[in-house]
Amino acid sequence: MTAPRTRLLLLGALVGVAGGTAKIVRRAGTDARPIVRLEGVGDRAAAEALRGLPLTVSREQAPALAAGEWWSRELESCAVSDRGRPIGTVVRVLELPSCEALEVELTSGGPALLVPMVKDAVLRVDTARRAIEIDGEFLGLAAGGADTGAAADADAKRG
Repeated sequence: MTAPRTRLLLLGALVGVAGGTAKIVRRAGTDARPIVRLEGVGDRAAAEALRGLPLTVSREQAPALAAGEWWSRELESCAVSDRGRPIGTVVRVLELPSCEALEVELTSGGPALLVPMVKDAVLRVDTARRAIEIDGEFLGLAAGGADTGAAADADAKRG
C-alpha cells in the first residue's frame, strides 16, 4: 500500500508527525481529504505548521491487510526473479493511475523495470524470504536475461 489510508486515522490513534507522536482527538472531513485534530496542537498557527506533513502509524496499530495485500515497506528490497532467474531488487513501490507497480533495479544495469502489481505479472510474493517471482514473458522480458531492451525495440518497430 502506498497511498494514504484514512482507515488508519482513527479517533484515539497515535500518529507520528514532525518527529513526535500525537493522539488524534477529532476527525472530520472526507476519506479523500481527512481533517484531524491532534492532542497538543492548540492553535491555528501550530496546526498550519503541520499542514501537508506525513502522518505515520506504527505497524502495531495498523489494521491487518487482506490476502494479497502488502505494505510497501514489506516489498522494498525484495529480490525479484523470473521463474528462478534473478532479475533485480525492488527499489520502491509506485502508485500509478491504474495500479501499484514495483520499481525494480535490474542486476544487469540499465533503466529500472516497472512491474505492475497484477496477477499476470506477479506470480508469488514471499515477504518472509524477501522474494518476489514475476512472469517475464508476460512483461515482455527477453528470454535470455533481464534485458528490457528487446521489449523496447519491439515497441519501437511497431511504432
